[in-house]
Amino acid sequence: GKLRALGVSNDSVWGVAKMLDIAEKDGGARVASVQNEYNLMCRLFDTDWAEFSHHEDVGLLAYSPLATGILTGKYMNDVVPAGSRRSITENLGGRWQEHAIPAMEAYVGLARENSLDPAQMALAWCLQRPFMTSVIIGATSMEQLRTNIGARDVVLGEDVLERIEAIHRRYPV
Repeated sequence: GKLRALGVSNDSVWGVAKMLDIAEKDGGARVASVQNEYNLMCRLFDTDWAEFSHHEDVGLLAYSPLATGILTGKYMNDVVPAGSRRSITENLGGRWQEHAIPAMEAYVGLARENSLDPAQMALAWCLQRPFMTSVIIGATSMEQLRTNIGARDVVLGEDVLERIEAIHRRYPV
């Protein structure tokens, strides 16, 4: 009847550190995971969180690994597909900004230059991160679901990983 572990969402390193302190003092459940946004364009977890995650064994459950569809390439050339998130919420919760467009173009271009599906490249990159517990995917069609699940079989080579990092240095959205 007792909790053995728990997960939190959109929390801070300080907040989870305090929860771990309380759990240790009181013999309570430890935080096992944090569900925060993480993708090629949003890498806040790479700062203090990555170190904390490693030392405290608190894994990341990444949500929005495709940046609400931006990293799929479907919004290239300002196309807004019917039924897409952007057709409902134009700025994608603040993610669709002028400075995000060149980053999107660079990541999608890199994927296509390497005969990779842009969504699979973005998901595979997330899956290869050392602190990743799981990547939360979403799909509105069977084709999207197959693409997303297929990312588990994609291994990104060193050259692609290096170019991903070069893009991030150029466009640290």
